[in-house]
Amino acid sequence: MSLKEAADFRAESRTLAALLEGESEATFSKPTQFKGWTINDVLVHLHFWNKAVDLAATDEAAFKAMLEPLMAALSKGGLRVYENGTIPERGRALFTLWKDTAEDIATRFADIDPKQRIPWVGPSMSARSAITARQMETWAHGFEVFDLLGRVRPESDRIRNLVVLGVNTFGWSHQVNRLSVPETMPELQLMAPSGEVWTFGEASAGRISGPAVDFAAVVTQTRAVADTALVIEGDVARTWMDHAQCFAGPPEKPPVAGSRHRTAVN
Repeated sequence: MSLKEAADFRAESRTLAALLEGESEATFSKPTQFKGWTINDVLVHLHFWNKAVDLAATDEAAFKAMLEPLMAALSKGGLRVYENGTIPERGRALFTLWKDTAEDIATRFADIDPKQRIPWVGPSMSARSAITARQMETWAHGFEVFDLLGRVRPESDRIRNLVVLGVNTFGWSHQVNRLSVPETMPELQLMAPSGEVWTFGEASAGRISGPAVDFAAVVTQTRAVADTALVIEGDVARTWMDHAQCFAGPPEKPPVAGSRHRTAVN
C-alpha cells in the first residue's frame, strides 16, 4: 500500500507549482514578508532539503558525506549562503527543477516502508515523519508565496498531517524556549477544511478552538496568533500558542501581529 503522506507531499507541491506555473521570470526575484526571502530563496530552500531527504533515504553514506560541509555552514550561521551556493538555477529553471524533483521524490517515497529509519541532521526519523516534514515545509514556505501574489491557497484535509505535527511538538515548543513542559496538553477542537471536527488533548488543561488551517499556521509560525480565528482558553494554551514551533532548530520568534498577510492584488 502506498504511503499516504507521500501523496500529500505531492499534492502540496503541486498546489504551490500551480500558483507559480504562469508567473514571469521577474516574479521569482520579488521579496516576500518572510525575512525578505524572494521566491527564488524559497524554492532553493525547498529543493535543497527535498534533495537531502531523498539522499538520506536512498544513499546513507552519501548523505553522511554531505553533512560535514552542511554542519560547518550551520555552525557559522551561513546555511542560507550554503544552500544558495549548491543550487545555481534561478527563476523558471529553478521552478522546473524543484517541481520535477518533488514529483520524483513523492514517487519514490510512495513505496517506502513508513517505519524505515532515515538519518537526518538531528535524530533519525521514520520515512513517514520525513516526508511529512517536507509537506510541512512546502506548505509553510508556500504561505509567503501565496501572500506575496495575493492568492488564497486551496486547502484540504491533508492539513491534518501538520496539525498532528503541531500536537506532537507540544513538549518541544516548550523545551526549545526553556519553558517547563506542562503535564497535560490543552484540548484542541479544530475545524477541518471538509467541516469535520478534529479533537486532541484534554479540556482540563484549557482549550484551543477554531480552523485547523489557523492552528497549522501558528505552529509553523506563518501567522501571528492575533491574526487568526483561534479561540484560546487558559494559561497553558496561551503559553503554547505564543511559543509554538513544530520545526527543529533554535527557538524562533513567531511573526508579530499584522506582519504576515495576503497582499492585495492590483
